[in-house]
Amino acid sequence: MKAAYLAIPLALAAVVLDAGADTIPPSGKPAARIAERIEYGVVERIETYREGSDSPVNPGSVLGGLAGGIIGHQVGSGRGRDAATIAGVLGGAYIGNNVHKANERDRYRITVRLDDGATLELEEDGAGELRVGDRVRVVNNHASRL
Repeated sequence: MKAAYLAIPLALAAVVLDAGADTIPPSGKPAARIAERIEYGVVERIETYREGSDSPVNPGSVLGGLAGGIIGHQVGSGRGRDAATIAGVLGGAYIGNNVHKANERDRYRITVRLDDGATLELEEDGAGELRVGDRVRVVNNHASRL
């Protein structure tokens, strides 16, 4: 009888350990392999632009305004509560807008002339050490110097 109690946990452990070996997704089909696209070329142009826009309405100002309004609504009562809510919305939107703009970063649009003559435009967070005229390897739309 005790052997049966020991056999069940051992069998479950074997199933759990084997489960990670060859898993099949819920669709029932094996997972497809992602093919790498590798190309070679020369950097023709690098343009810098600022991510985002100069619009005063952005996710930071909206979220800041909501948070400020909620916090301001907790203060006072009657017309004082209304004034605190409005002040909270405006203050929160101002702070949220400034936080959003502080987190914007430069982006780079890199034009690469591929060896087959085609032109490829890439958008990257940082140009790294790439310069115009550099020979590059492009793997899945990400350029790196050779």
